[in-house]
This record gives sequence, C-alpha cells and structure tokens, in this order.
Amino acid sequence: MKLSIVDLGTVAPGITEKEALADSLEGARHAEAAGFHRVWFAEHHLSRSGASHHPELLIAAAATQTSEIRLGSGAVLMNHYSPFKVAEMFKQLEAMAPGRIDLGMGRATAGPVLDLALQQNREHPAQVDHQQQVLETLAWLYGTFPSDHPFAGHQLMASVPEIPQTWLLGSSPSGSNLAAGLGIGYTFAGFINPRGAAPALRHYRESFQPQGFGLDTPRAILAVNVTVGDTAAEGLHLANSPKGFYSRLGRAGRAAGQVTVPSADEGAREMTDAERDEPTSIVDGQWPRFVAGGPDEVRATLEQMLDESGADELMIQDMIADPVARRHSHTLLAEMFELAPRR
Repeated sequence: MKLSIVDLGTVAPGITEKEALADSLEGARHAEAAGFHRVWFAEHHLSRSGASHHPELLIAAAATQTSEIRLGSGAVLMNHYSPFKVAEMFKQLEAMAPGRIDLGMGRATAGPVLDLALQQNREHPAQVDHQQQVLETLAWLYGTFPSDHPFAGHQLMASVPEIPQTWLLGSSPSGSNLAAGLGIGYTFAGFINPRGAAPALRHYRESFQPQGFGLDTPRAILAVNVTVGDTAAEGLHLANSPKGFYSRLGRAGRAAGQVTVPSADEGAREMTDAERDEPTSIVDGQWPRFVAGGPDEVRATLEQMLDESGADELMIQDMIADPVARRHSHTLLAEMFELAPRR
C-alpha cells in the first residue's frame, strides 16, 4: 500500500509563515524517513491558513533535503498559467531531482480579486480551456505537437530524458473523464467531495485509455483528510483543528482568505454541537469529510474507502495545528500501513 501526503504549509497559532515553511521541509524529511511514497505541496494564494503559495518553490527546496521520496504539486492551478511555463518549470525540477518529480494539475478560483491579480491581461482576460491547457502541457513534455503546429520541434531540455509523472487533480466527475481520456494519473479530493470520490475513481479506472503519456494502465490516488492520535479520544480532539477551520471558513464570507487554523482547543470552543459531532467514520454508507480517531478506527475507515474506490494509493491531507502532533499522526499512519522506514 502506497501512502503519501499533501502539505498545505499549515500556519499554526502563534507561528509565522517563515516557521510554517521550515516545518513543511521538516515534514518532508520526516515523511521520507517514515516510508511515505510522495509529498505534494499545495497552491493557495493570499491564504493566512497555509504558507504553501507556490508549490514549485517547496519542491525545489525539499529536493535538496531528501533523496528518495517523490515530490510534486497538489496542484498547480493551470487556469492561471501558461502551459509552456508549467511544462518547462517541472522539466527543470525533474532535471534537478531525476525520477522524483510529479506534476499535479488542477484548477480553482481564488475569488474575483485574486483571479484578476493573477491575470497578465486585465483588459481582455483569457477564457481558459482547462482540457486544452492540460493537453498542451503534456504535448510540451512528451513532444507530441502535430508537425504543422508552431510549437513542434521545440524540445524542452533535450539532454534530459526524464519526464515528471503527470496527474490530474479534481473533485468532480468531469476530472475523471478528462484524466481517463488523456491516459494520465488521477487524484480525487475526497475531503472536498466525499460522496463523489468512489464513483469518480471507479469511472476513471473503467474508462482509462492509454495515450502515450507515461501510463499503460490507470493510476489513481484517493486524497482524504486524516487525523490519528494514540487513542480514539486524542485523534477526535486533534480533529477539532480542521473542523474548526472549516467552521470559521463558513462564517467568514468574503474574508475567507483571512481565516486561520485554530488549535484543537480553540476549534472545540468555537464550533456548534453539530459541527463538533460531525462523523469522522463511515456512517450509513456515507463517507466523512474528516477521518479521525485512534489507529484501529482510522485504519478500518481508510481500508473501506480504498476498497470502495479501488484507489491504488492514499494521500493524506491534514490541518493538525500542532506540527509535533501532525508528524506523530504521520508516524502512526506509517506504522498502521506497515511502511518500510528509510534510514
């Protein structure tokens, strides 16, 4: 079983963004030692809750401090960038850490102000075609432009044969269709749309068509928000940080970017009874947004999710405020799934 992490650069109460970024790098070193397969870094702009704004920077930094674990983006928001820029950037990262780089591609709106700020042409903003952007990025990486295309014959880093793994990230059925049709890896954000995860991942696997972009068979990741403690009570208490964050987010309105991650104690005090009691395991067949508890309870829930979705790999998202507790949760996960430690 492959186990991986998506890191948000979580800014815990009382620490600065500088400290959060240093903690992300410490987390990557810890994940490698514990036997995790990969660490991806998020792209969230002007966010006070997470310091990972540009994943390529953390990928490059983590590559100098690790030697085996795969590193990637979860995800580059393609609607804001040139496919050429993304392809060349990740080709260079692959040259710097051969065989270890993942290009995770996604899309999202950061709100009207930030979407405008990220645009180069503000008078006539481009109407982004996500499918075309992903396909063009793949064409740059694999050199598959038609012979009469103006970009044909322009090879990225011709002396570097390695190509980063390519993944599409999503939380809706449209993503599974696109990833399957292009024949690339697919990651579903189960922490955003838990009900849609299993159907989308099964559909991707059933519809997968190899297109020469590095895969002959489907490769699927299920991403889940997970909090593990030494006991069930401890795990449930630590989950008050992510639960409390989303509670704050729901009350913030237009000030969502200013929302911070609460400590477990703060989250518990601020939430309503219904928010505190939101299920953290599968109830009546419904997947939870947050999986939490002790090792036995969490493993049982995650194994059922893997069985129902058919995913090849599990990616852990968490928003545990305390970085020491966060890494301990990762250690418990590694032990639960019997990962082979690296020394």
